[in-house]
Amino acid sequence: MSQLLLIEDDLELSNLLCEYLQSQGHSVSQAFDGEAGVSVAQTEQFDVILLDIMLPKIDGFEVLKRLRMTHLTPVIMLTAKGDDFDRIFGLELGADDYISKPFNHRELLARINAITRRVEFVKQSEIAEILEYNHVSLNLAARTVHVNKAQLTLTGTEFSVLQLLMAQVGKVVTKETISQEVLGRRLAPFDRSIDMHVSNLRKKIAQHSAANCIQTMRGSGYVFLAQ
Repeated sequence: MSQLLLIEDDLELSNLLCEYLQSQGHSVSQAFDGEAGVSVAQTEQFDVILLDIMLPKIDGFEVLKRLRMTHLTPVIMLTAKGDDFDRIFGLELGADDYISKPFNHRELLARINAITRRVEFVKQSEIAEILEYNHVSLNLAARTVHVNKAQLTLTGTEFSVLQLLMAQVGKVVTKETISQEVLGRRLAPFDRSIDMHVSNLRKKIAQHSAANCIQTMRGSGYVFLAQ
């Protein structure tokens, strides 16, 4: 059973989602404004946070900013349909995934389950392998990444993307493969979530290394360079 936090100000929608997710075996806590959401998220432990953008007091973006200062809990943003700015900005701030309103409850459940399966797999893994290429060192067991000995702070999704690329060092990994392996879903047309996660990785790596270790293969995907 996963522990979920739903931060949504629409009381009716929140209660419907809560009832549905609980019927599917999840435990759900609710918060109805941004400040309450931050408070609950910082005092209790959750497996996934479902975060609406339009919230009273402080909006979802500010909630995410505050959470990412201290927490790497996976966050799924609830965005307005067709609003690319909200989706991209949320991913830039460290959201793991997003789903557009109105959405099918089963699709949301699939997104949650994909994230929790990925996290659970990592927790149960006994692999102590360390991947080291191009000044980047990724420790699978410790879930840490260092660039020239400086430790990076990555979200769970960013870590999984980097792990997948480094495990296939020198080979092109398609966006479709990354979406399936990391997000647990097929890549939709015009979906820029993978691009944004890779962009975030590049920015964080670039703070400690001048090497352009992740290259874009136009029309194909990404490749992590060995050197």
